[in-house]
Amino acid sequence: MLLSIIRYIKGYLRIKIIGYSPERFLNLCRHHHIYLWGLTPRMHDYEMFISISGFRKLKPILKKTKTKVVILNRYGLPFFLHKYRKRKVFFIGAVGCMLSIYLFSMIVWNIHIEGNYSQTDEVILEFLETKKVYHGMPKAKINCERIAKDIRKQFDDIIWVSVSIQGSRLMIQVKENTDTVPQKVNKEEKVTDLVASENGEVVEIIARSGVPLVSVGDKVKKGDVLVSGRVEIKNDAKEVVEYRYQPADADIRLKVSHSYQSETPTDYMKKKYTGKTRSQMFLKTEQHFFGLGFMHNKFKYKETYTSESRLRLGEHFYFPLSYGKMKVKEYKPERKKRSDKEIQRILSEEFQNFCKDLEEKGVEIIEKDVKIYKGSKTAKAKGELTLIKSEKMRKDTTILQIKEKESKGVD
Repeated sequence: MLLSIIRYIKGYLRIKIIGYSPERFLNLCRHHHIYLWGLTPRMHDYEMFISISGFRKLKPILKKTKTKVVILNRYGLPFFLHKYRKRKVFFIGAVGCMLSIYLFSMIVWNIHIEGNYSQTDEVILEFLETKKVYHGMPKAKINCERIAKDIRKQFDDIIWVSVSIQGSRLMIQVKENTDTVPQKVNKEEKVTDLVASENGEVVEIIARSGVPLVSVGDKVKKGDVLVSGRVEIKNDAKEVVEYRYQPADADIRLKVSHSYQSETPTDYMKKKYTGKTRSQMFLKTEQHFFGLGFMHNKFKYKETYTSESRLRLGEHFYFPLSYGKMKVKEYKPERKKRSDKEIQRILSEEFQNFCKDLEEKGVEIIEKDVKIYKGSKTAKAKGELTLIKSEKMRKDTTILQIKEKESKGVD
């Protein structure tokens, strides 16, 4: 690779040797240390590559061997510069482009953050701005070690930070402490009852703490207390002398009736594309949009598609410029009627998704009675479901006080 670059900078030729003794020509070139490569024999001659400096030494050898040389092609920078020597604007633009790339390479155009979950990119970027680290700052002013130290100091849940510069990007990799979970410390545990969230029938109850107020087979209404967190302490006379409180805990399953209804319109709007399109190229910076050309259209109904790419050089050198194409397609809306089969498919899929959601929540479906009713504008699926679901609804336990009995003194 390096040898090819050196050859291109110095320039080289592809030549053809014609004559009576080309083999003697090759031997003399070797004797005079003239380097030849890419030697290819033809019918009555040879083709090869030679450097410009080597070509200038061939005159005595050609005269001695009575051979002739024909230049087939010229390669390299000297010939390129000679060919375009009158195009000054081209060279000025090339030099300006190289200078611009060099200047852009000295600036950070993108700050990339990886490994953050609890802290968003926006939060970390806002913090970096307070430390004067921002998009578009010179790379010479970046202190990777200081940035890593500031991030660890600011965010307690970040235990490891790696900061590096790759091309025009500032790469920040963090690792958060996901092993520890913050715990809330309560001085007193809250006392609650378990209550019914809707009307139903108790099919199972297993109490672990608290006092069950219902049993299997009982009908309950929404808001009824199923397990109380208040425990009565009685004396030998069966009188309540004290109340003790604890959070009610139990496994309770209720059989409930649930109404289901969904609907879909019997007709729908279909897009019929006319084939007419308009497109426009554009350039975009962080704050400005530049359209290339004028995209005139009078489409009443249209769809717009946009594709955008960030301009970059290599893998990590990103320019503060995006380019892309915007395309507009015209369509005409057409109202279509759904068939009975299509309506049944749509409503059935909605019902199946509804049942799937219930099952994922731990609800057991033991009976389904849902039918489809078609109207002039809409079709409905409605009916009743019999479910068995767990009850975990809570409310605060009512705190009661024992009234002290009045006692009469004896004089």
